[in-house]
Amino acid sequence: MRKKLIIIGLLFPVWILLYYYKEESANFIVYNWFRLPYESNVSTTLWFFISNLQKIFLILVLVIFLTGIVRSYFSPEKTRNILEGKPLFAGNVLASLLGILTPFCSCSAIPLFLGFVETGIPLGITFSFLIAAPMINEVAVIMLFSMFGWKTGLVYVLSGLLISILSGWIIGRLKLERWLQDWVIQIKTGIGQSSDAQLDFSTRIEIGQSAVREIVIKIWLYVVAGIAVGAIVHGYVSNDYLAGLFNKSTWYSVPLAVLTGIPIYACSPGAVPILYALIEKGVPLGTALAFMMSVIAISLPELIILKKVLKIQFILVFAGILTVGIILVGYVMNLVF
Repeated sequence: MRKKLIIIGLLFPVWILLYYYKEESANFIVYNWFRLPYESNVSTTLWFFISNLQKIFLILVLVIFLTGIVRSYFSPEKTRNILEGKPLFAGNVLASLLGILTPFCSCSAIPLFLGFVETGIPLGITFSFLIAAPMINEVAVIMLFSMFGWKTGLVYVLSGLLISILSGWIIGRLKLERWLQDWVIQIKTGIGQSSDAQLDFSTRIEIGQSAVREIVIKIWLYVVAGIAVGAIVHGYVSNDYLAGLFNKSTWYSVPLAVLTGIPIYACSPGAVPILYALIEKGVPLGTALAFMMSVIAISLPELIILKKVLKIQFILVFAGILTVGIILVGYVMNLVF
């Protein structure tokens, strides 16, 4: 027990250093090792890929490890008993509000999703949390308030909450459990890892380590593919091109912005500067915010990663519900502002 705690205590500062210096290491690899020119499409693409590969895998390992430990305290039976009799819509509201307070990006979805499924939380409530967590990141909200004023920031937060609550509620009503991947269904039915509130902490650490090994092996290729797609789009699609594409008063500008945002990957703090650049170039606020929401909540890299836990039918329903919700918000905001 003591030995394991010492090892974790030593590894945690290493994790912090690797995460803190991820951009510096990407700079070294791209510009010193490969000696690529600055500001070229190739160097921008490779830098984005290396930096985000480090960031996402570091976050995944930490989230999976902590989620595995937390899951060991909550058996599926206990969680179902807690949720039994609770109104589904109230659960969606609480899950969305909790999502605002948690610093998870969209690519942390799989370990969180598995943890929610294993403890018996309904799918609709799970998706309300998974939509709200990346979309209404507290850092992005602070940036929005400071760059665009409190009205824009407040409208974004309320719109994100509305989308996450209603989308999760609809998914819950549709009963889509049949479209989970088979290995996820095994976890849901109790064939996967069990939980026991009487376990000692050393055993809980082993459960967390085991979860890291099992899940990373299953999803690493999907994560790499998703980041690669985002890197290519990031490196070869400029803000000027996007602004010219969206800066039109036609009815299809909002749907076009949402569909264009899907292949792109960015965390919410990283998407705010893109939003600012689009608005500076004359793109309507509702259109620009719809683009930002689609980048964060339904990006193609995230959908590729989710393919490991959801069947294609589920992914299409999930993406379709979110797309419609974001488009409606974009139209309303263009009318109001």
